[in-house]
Amino acid sequence: MRLTAEQRQQNETKIRAAMDKILRGDIPPGGKSDIKTLAREAGVDRTAFYGTRPYVHLRTEFERRLQALQDAGEIPDPREAQIARLKAENTKLKERLTQAAQEVDQLTDFRTQALARLAAQHEEIIRLREAAATTRVSRLPPPRTTAIGTCS
Repeated sequence: MRLTAEQRQQNETKIRAAMDKILRGDIPPGGKSDIKTLAREAGVDRTAFYGTRPYVHLRTEFERRLQALQDAGEIPDPREAQIARLKAENTKLKERLTQAAQEVDQLTDFRTQALARLAAQHEEIIRLREAAATTRVSRLPPPRTTAIGTCS
């Protein structure tokens, strides 16, 4: 069934009203900022927005306006805004996790080096004690303690 010029004009008016409503963020329950929701809100068959159908130019206009809003940092669909926010947060957390893993690796390397140095120092102390025990160095007797202030 062909549409009359008046019916087509009325449909375009309804589509533009639905487009404005969706782009303001007034999205119906269960809908998104997409052509399917636009068609449902306007009461028009979704296939009329594709191919050589009469409302292709309105689909193009809707997609262009939606992209312009997104480029400006405004996302009319609250779910899409939440998804974008969660993706950004996820990226930030992954970066923090990578940084923390690098710090753990650095600290593990430091600990390994410190333990190796302590073991080497301990071995050197033992070697020096053994070397001192085999030489003919005589030890001095410990100093005598005298009572101070006593007369003999």
